[in-house]
Amino acid sequence: MFFRILGPLEVVEGDRSLPLGGPRQRALLAILILRANEVVSSERLADQLWGETPPPTAAKAIQVYVSKLRKLLGEGRLLTRAPGYMVLADSSELDLSQFEQLVSRARQSDPAAASALLREALALWRGQPLADLEYEAFAQTEISRLEELRLAVLEERIDADLTAGGHRDVLGELEALVTAHPLRERLAGQLMLALYRSGRQAEALGAYQDARRVLVEEMGLEPNPALQRLEKAILAQDPALDPPPSPTGASAPAPERAILVAPLDAESIDSLLALAAPLATEPPRELITARALDTSEQTELARVTDDLRARRGAVRRPRARRRSTGRARETAARRPSGRGATRLARRRGRSRRRRHFGRARPAGSRSLRGG
Repeated sequence: MFFRILGPLEVVEGDRSLPLGGPRQRALLAILILRANEVVSSERLADQLWGETPPPTAAKAIQVYVSKLRKLLGEGRLLTRAPGYMVLADSSELDLSQFEQLVSRARQSDPAAASALLREALALWRGQPLADLEYEAFAQTEISRLEELRLAVLEERIDADLTAGGHRDVLGELEALVTAHPLRERLAGQLMLALYRSGRQAEALGAYQDARRVLVEEMGLEPNPALQRLEKAILAQDPALDPPPSPTGASAPAPERAILVAPLDAESIDSLLALAAPLATEPPRELITARALDTSEQTELARVTDDLRARRGAVRRPRARRRSTGRARETAARRPSGRGATRLARRRGRSRRRRHFGRARPAGSRSLRGG
């Protein structure tokens, strides 16, 4: 059985909602559920059901309501205990208790987990609490208390979202909440911070002016010190307002690179690597070895690449034993041969002459240096 007051009063047994009877019978059950596992006196029940002037038949009417509810709820649920009555229910059977437990867990969790737990808690709400009893005198006080509790937890959840970097996700929700609750300064501050972190500084300052205007016009009050400090921090673009860093697991920045260009003969690479590899560890660098090939054969490229890969492993193993943070990487570059190499050499020669003389001479022109 599950007792629900975070919305219209409802008692669920299995997959069906139980018929709870007329307004006064429902009201009596709601009073007992709000104080589950506590004895509520018959006198207090009469006062809350009928006000200051209960009818002479109030005690008898209460007994009738209790009798009907006992048949509905089953044995052992609604007990007679002097000087009144008590509903027995485990915390797992009360939506309000489940809500409070989730909120308590969230307050001991990191922001991301807290946000998830608070969303789960708020999902237990099905609208205004005790919505079908809102005109009962006893319910109005309880409704106000529970609504304030829900709003406070909602603000906690938004704080958790902002701390976790979800400022863009809560903007629309915050705008609607500020419109519905213009006197709640915590919501106004959250909207200002979410706008600022979304790159909308002018709108964040505008939100402060809107909040201030409402407070001055309706309450004759200036914003609280926390809201005023937030406005000054936004004006100063205080780094403390910046979004939180990216979550863990983001890729680390690439290290600086050191490039070693090796000659064509493979025998020279080992001695050069022996000198260059230690230098790449202080500070940590990525060591890239480039070796040119005087061939256009793909098989030769693959063979040299495999050779360089093996040499990389040989370099890494001793460095790993020394717990070095440096890395080694070798690449093989292909150099064209034959006609391709000749064309490349000619282009490079022309480029060097342009840099030396300023521009190339037209074909057929005579050199001032003779010849």
